[in-house]
Amino acid sequence: MKRIVQPEWLDSLPPDDPRAIRSRKDLIRVNGCMRNPQIMNRALRVCMNGSAKIIELGAGDGRFLLSVARGFVRQRQAMTATLLDQQDNVSSDTRLAFAALGWNLEAVVADAFDWLKTPGAGQVIVANLFLHHFEEDRLARLLELVARRAELFIAVEPRRAFWPLFCSRLLRGIGCNDVTRHDAVVSVQAGFSSNELSRLWPEKPGWRLTERAAGAFSHLFIAQKIH
Repeated sequence: MKRIVQPEWLDSLPPDDPRAIRSRKDLIRVNGCMRNPQIMNRALRVCMNGSAKIIELGAGDGRFLLSVARGFVRQRQAMTATLLDQQDNVSSDTRLAFAALGWNLEAVVADAFDWLKTPGAGQVIVANLFLHHFEEDRLARLLELVARRAELFIAVEPRRAFWPLFCSRLLRGIGCNDVTRHDAVVSVQAGFSSNELSRLWPEKPGWRLTERAAGAFSHLFIAQKIH
């Protein structure tokens, strides 16, 4: 199946549009069906090596990383979640929920490309349903910038295959609105398979790359520096 990147409706709607608000709520259920929070949590617990800060690119309203954080046992050290997005959609309830888990929260409104160009290294960076928005040239540039800053990068993306595509057309059955139903199909068509992200990763010497199917619908990519 050829990879096709098309615009998603949610990206073009104002944050306070009722359809956008509903679609962001739908995404919680979609992530749950895909088991993406569990996939991310498991990868972080295996790979983090005691780091106390997680930065999420394209974090949206922050509820995905909140679900991931709930899967951690309470840490001895204070954990920090940095939510990076072009819009500030993080609610007071989400902030309070992070605080209740003992996590510090930073919400940063910025373009991911611009933010990744700022100084910083040795960081844990994650992304959920974010990389598939980019055509190959721009995606390669994004991964190049991530490799300069991260010591660990984990991405969970749609798997581009016939079964996920078939299931993406059934979301009306769990009450998803028209925006979510449209974007789900587009997301799978723009998703990944095989070693497509590993092929684009710029700094292979000194990195351990893992790329595979995860669960029934997801594609997992992990890039970890070898010390």
